[in-house]
Amino acid sequence: MGSRETPMMRQYREMKERYPDCILFFRLGDFYEMFFDDAVVAARILDITLTSREAAKGERVPMCGVPYHSAEQYLVKLVEAGYRVAICEQVEDPRTAKGLVRREVVRVVTPGTLFEGSSGDESRYVAALDGEGARYGLAYADVSTGEFVIAELDGPRARDRALDELARLQAAECLLGPGVAADQELERVLRDRGCALTRTEAAAWRYGAAAETLSAHFGVAAVEQAEAASGPAAVAAAGALLAYLRETQKVDLRHLHRLRTDPLGQWLSIDAGSRRNLELVRRLRDGSRQGTLLWVLDQTLTAMGGRLLRQWVERPLVDRAAIEARLDAVEALVLDPFLRDDLRRLLDGVYDLPRLIARVGYQQANGRDLLALARSLERLRPIRERLAGVEAGRLAALRRALPELDDLADHLRRALVDDPPVTTTEGGLIRDGYDPRVDELRLAMREGRRWIASLEASERERTGIKSLKVGFNKVFGYYIEVTRANRHLVPDDYERRQTLANAERYVTPALKEMEAKILGAEERLAALEHELFCQLREEVARRIPAIQAAADVLAELDVLASLAEVAARYDYVRPRLADDRRLRIRAGRHPVLDRTLAGRFVPNDVDLDGERERVMLITGPNMAGKSTFMRQVALIVIMAQMGSFVPAEAAEIGLVDRIFCRVGASDD
Repeated sequence: MGSRETPMMRQYREMKERYPDCILFFRLGDFYEMFFDDAVVAARILDITLTSREAAKGERVPMCGVPYHSAEQYLVKLVEAGYRVAICEQVEDPRTAKGLVRREVVRVVTPGTLFEGSSGDESRYVAALDGEGARYGLAYADVSTGEFVIAELDGPRARDRALDELARLQAAECLLGPGVAADQELERVLRDRGCALTRTEAAAWRYGAAAETLSAHFGVAAVEQAEAASGPAAVAAAGALLAYLRETQKVDLRHLHRLRTDPLGQWLSIDAGSRRNLELVRRLRDGSRQGTLLWVLDQTLTAMGGRLLRQWVERPLVDRAAIEARLDAVEALVLDPFLRDDLRRLLDGVYDLPRLIARVGYQQANGRDLLALARSLERLRPIRERLAGVEAGRLAALRRALPELDDLADHLRRALVDDPPVTTTEGGLIRDGYDPRVDELRLAMREGRRWIASLEASERERTGIKSLKVGFNKVFGYYIEVTRANRHLVPDDYERRQTLANAERYVTPALKEMEAKILGAEERLAALEHELFCQLREEVARRIPAIQAAADVLAELDVLASLAEVAARYDYVRPRLADDRRLRIRAGRHPVLDRTLAGRFVPNDVDLDGERERVMLITGPNMAGKSTFMRQVALIVIMAQMGSFVPAEAAEIGLVDRIFCRVGASDD
């Protein structure tokens, strides 16, 4: 097309050339438009109409579009279909732009960075992996919650352990470093699991560049501590991952403020196959949550609590002191139902704080998000007061760790109306009495509208036109409408503004003057409210570390109260942790079948002393329950080491560091 292209289409092509591997969402007014091959692909996947648009004189190109205010659902469909999406926004006001509106790509949505539609206990991870031989570096992040973790795996099984970790995470996307670039078997395994694979520049994986990237974001001290706890391979993977997130998300990622290391030796090791066979969080048959251990234990009331419980189920502990601390807390809540009920009542209705502050970090949070944040933070004081005097060590520690955020909650409440609009640029956000400038502009608008409202009556009396009406529309503003039959009664000071089929619309000098005052006040008010809202959002952004700390405490309280609720409701007992290898369970019950069979499951015993009796040989015909029995024992051990009470009359369990489970039939 060359020089015959329209300026807008030339701008589109320039953006598309920068992101050739993405479907480009090109903002035009209230729509994201797609052109050429992008439009053909998107129309098919999204099941929307494919049209065309003139791109140059006499030449039309394929086109389709989606409304910008409902773009989330379309993003999800495109990413789930395997595509990346570059979002190109108007970065200046079309009303004040001189010539073509300036546009920029503000974010690239990839399989691992899609946070639209995120809810509940599901995390979506993007990971980075590199290494060879006996040492691999792994990093992973969930941009919707701010989680950023690094780990280093070494030893002869380092590669397999890395794959097990990626299976546990169910990573949606994995960046592959130069050390694994030629590992076709690793690629095949990850692809078979539905993990999108991405390659980035080798320079980002070099230790020096990676450490510099991490230090600029987390600070030098945090990186030095992380390297000491993990190793240089983990730092390299983390630096490459952070560089990728910066490149695609195009924000400062302030909500990713903690660089966490994952000492893999502190967890009970369960390989990917055993994890599937035990149906910890997904059913083998259909991938559903129903009928899993997580389904049994999940009485959480917050989304962040649900995600933490999932992590506890998938990663039981091997440290006795840590397990006992959890069991002490659960026991305290089992023995004090009033405390348990009060905590659960206060937790009920707390919003998903990590995802709210992620929206703040992306500068996407609106008034409703900040109000939800305020309502959640208002629960901190009564929770702290309710935990006063509780002696259980972990509960007391959580009380001490709960930060003071009453001032922030109060500020947000004072500033925002009770039912703020979705948009942040059109006014209606700020409460009366918060800012005198807002109050003055609103007063001017109210007085102007009162004048407009009285104009109709006064003009009818002045002109004698009983059908005269005063109206408003966004195109022509305020007007006086007179039917054609009454045109002869129109005064000389009426100026024609618009002609309709059966009427004429006029303005007067006084009406034009008042319109300018009202609309000017509306525009200034909307701009002022947006400015004040951005200040509020920035204040929240500065408090992200404290809010994240509060979220951690609330999530753990939610999990502990959930485990106590399940224990009390289904008659579970506290397991006793033994110092040796014994495994003794009296009248044990399969936790899932105990629920689904509603008391009809027949309890059974296990008695291994760990010395003379260390192996059980289980025989019997098909469908006799051999696999069910083995799963039952494994699930009870997992429950005990994650800090949960167990379905039995009594249980003594010597800590285990690994579980293997190779069984056939499911527990139907």
